[in-house]
Amino acid sequence: MYGRGNQIGFGPPVTPNIIKNLMIANGVVFIAQHMTQGVVTQWAVVSPYSVWFEFQLWRPFTYMWLHSTSSPFHIIFNMFTLWMFGSQLALHWGEQRFIRFYVACGVGAGILIATVPLIPLVMGLPAIGGPINIPTLGASGAVMGCLLAYSLTWPNRTIQLIFPPIPLKAIWLIPFIFFMEFSSGQQGVSHIGHLGGVIVGYFYLVREGRTPGIPTIETLKLRWRRYQMRQKLRAVHEEERRERRRKEEEDDHTYH
Repeated sequence: MYGRGNQIGFGPPVTPNIIKNLMIANGVVFIAQHMTQGVVTQWAVVSPYSVWFEFQLWRPFTYMWLHSTSSPFHIIFNMFTLWMFGSQLALHWGEQRFIRFYVACGVGAGILIATVPLIPLVMGLPAIGGPINIPTLGASGAVMGCLLAYSLTWPNRTIQLIFPPIPLKAIWLIPFIFFMEFSSGQQGVSHIGHLGGVIVGYFYLVREGRTPGIPTIETLKLRWRRYQMRQKLRAVHEEERRERRRKEEEDDHTYH
């Protein structure tokens, strides 16, 4: 649930065609995974070994259309989140801008999933996240990018969570999700994929330059300078108030 001004609504007012098409595409692939008894899944999942040792470079793109067939909740949660938050982005941005961003976040997260675990191996350390042939699948990287874009586009919009039932400003949505994700210790979650979608989405929005107020090093420096100036002004005003009180006390003493 989210707040629009003084109103409260559940879900977007309109579902754009691009969101419908993405949901249909994910659903069709999910059915194909079941019908082929895992053949599609094995061909399309991403792992560091398959991408960089077997040079199957299509996998950072194809993995984002797959979901776990052991439980429907994986695809249901991702598609629900895409519908809830992605619809409003697509309405606000336009469908072309949205699909470019969505695919960039998903593919970028896939590349990081295939690359980050290998970095420690270069230094002679164990791979991050275990063996490098562990497969990853799901639209979570792309969806997390959409959540980031939503929270930066409407940072002050209030979201009423269901579990836990608390209101939350949109700007705190991503930190809250990662807090819950890491504190729960849930197994089978691609932390690199989730974080990768957020990182890629952030740099995409910064480079695009069409999201006012997005935090960057420059804006953070500017805010810090403004904070320092406010502190100095506050100190000057406080000193002036003390000086006025001191003079008033001296005048009262002289009068008596």
